[in-house]
Amino acid sequence: MTATSARAHRPALRPGVLLSPPLLRGPRTVHLVKNPGTGAAFEVGIKEHFLISLLDGTRNLDDVAPAYADRFGRRLGEEQWNRFLGLLGARGLLSGAPEPAAPAPAPKPPNTFWRGTRPLVADADATTARLHRALRPLLRRIVQLPLLAAVSLLMGALAWRSGALLDDTAELVRQPVALMGVALFLWMSITLHELAHGVAAQHYGGRVAEIGLRWRFPAALLHCTVDNYLFLPGRRAKLVVAGAGAHLNMVLLLPFGIWWLLLPTGAPERVPLAGLLVLGTVQALSNLVPLPPLDGYRMLGHALGTAHLAPETRIYLALRRSGGAEALAGYSARARRIYTAYAIGSAVLVLLVAAATCAFVLVLIG
Repeated sequence: MTATSARAHRPALRPGVLLSPPLLRGPRTVHLVKNPGTGAAFEVGIKEHFLISLLDGTRNLDDVAPAYADRFGRRLGEEQWNRFLGLLGARGLLSGAPEPAAPAPAPKPPNTFWRGTRPLVADADATTARLHRALRPLLRRIVQLPLLAAVSLLMGALAWRSGALLDDTAELVRQPVALMGVALFLWMSITLHELAHGVAAQHYGGRVAEIGLRWRFPAALLHCTVDNYLFLPGRRAKLVVAGAGAHLNMVLLLPFGIWWLLLPTGAPERVPLAGLLVLGTVQALSNLVPLPPLDGYRMLGHALGTAHLAPETRIYLALRRSGGAEALAGYSARARRIYTAYAIGSAVLVLLVAAATCAFVLVLIG
């Protein structure tokens, strides 16, 4: 392509290219770009994202350069334009560009008796799509909002009766058969928890890459890997996808909570029901703790619009300790507030979780 033809070229993005909303990562604001054909994704800065958003097949350099200058206060040079288009073309992101070979997947460690993963369905996306079609009527706000209110009321009622609830739960250790039943229910709820993430992703246009079994001896759990949900527009969709599992776990406890509340004191069913409610609530709410790799950590990252919150916080703290004033100068005031607050908050959370765990064990064995 000659310089004249390159300047007059009106490039367009390949159909289906995915662009994420802005994400704070360290001192930078980045966007994710994904090629739907190869599945390869990479980060671009604000300037590159601005240019990509203009590539609709109707604009050439003479159209783009003034808009770029208005936004960033400097004119886009022809050499920069050509280099930018060359990069996008090499990654197969421009319409008409040859599709690059898909990157080789990272080798997975071999499965052993002690740990491993195994896919359970041939097409996880089609499987969750069928589940979504069947459950779509239940996913409407007119159904989910009352369920959320009911869960909140139940949590309040159980907190009000927490003394009796913990007394009944303490008796569960003396009933091994009932304890095994509770453990089986909680294991099944984890399976449904994972599927809930996949169904919620389907509801908002995401894609499920894998449904499989993951084991770490002696535990074995279903896992559901959701793909593309970081590219969903708006924060609400990502928050719902990340929180869907914990929400379902709490909804599953609703009938058992009502049953326990209606039983008279001394009824034999109270002990297993109390254990189920206490352990099920701990299981659901612990997933909402904003520490990696829990769902609450992902939800906090989506709410703040950040990427890799915990690792970037560690990097920021290391720079502060080493006195790297030049490196810290690149951090905006918002980034400094977020990383400082997360460092303090996560430390407090770890202490609270440790204290609550010790108190819970003492109550049960006391």
